[in-house]
Amino acid sequence: MGVYQGNDFRKISGGRKRPHRKNRKYELGRFPTMTMLSDVSKAEVIRTRGGNRKVRLKRASYANVLDPDSKTYKKVKILRVVETPSNKEYARRSIITKGAVIETEVGLAKVVSRPGQEGTINAILLKK
Repeated sequence: MGVYQGNDFRKISGGRKRPHRKNRKYELGRFPTMTMLSDVSKAEVIRTRGGNRKVRLKRASYANVLDPDSKTYKKVKILRVVETPSNKEYARRSIITKGAVIETEVGLAKVVSRPGQEGTINAILLKK
C-alpha cells in the first residue's frame, strides 16, 4: 500500500472531484520513517525516483554534534529525546526528527538534519 501525493480528489470548496484518470507512479509517496532512539543503529537504503538512492535511518544511537565554540564535531551517544516541536508525542515515543532537542553525553543539542531522509543525525550543541 502506498501513500498518494496527488491533488485530484477534492475541490478547494470541499466538494468531491470525479477521477479523470488513474494514479501515476510519480504521484506515489511513502510513509514517514519515524527514526527511533535505540541501542543499535539501523539504516535502510531505498531506491527513489530517477534511480537515485536515499538512506533512511530507522534506529539511531549516536549523533554528530557540533560545538559552536571550538567548531569541531564529535560523535556522541544520544541519551534521550527531550522535546520535539513538530509533535509532543514524538518525544514521549523517542522519535527523532529535524528540530528535536536531544540529550547527549556532552549536553543538550538540537537536530539540524533529517534522519529519515539523510541517514545521519547532525546536531548543534545548545548553550547552557
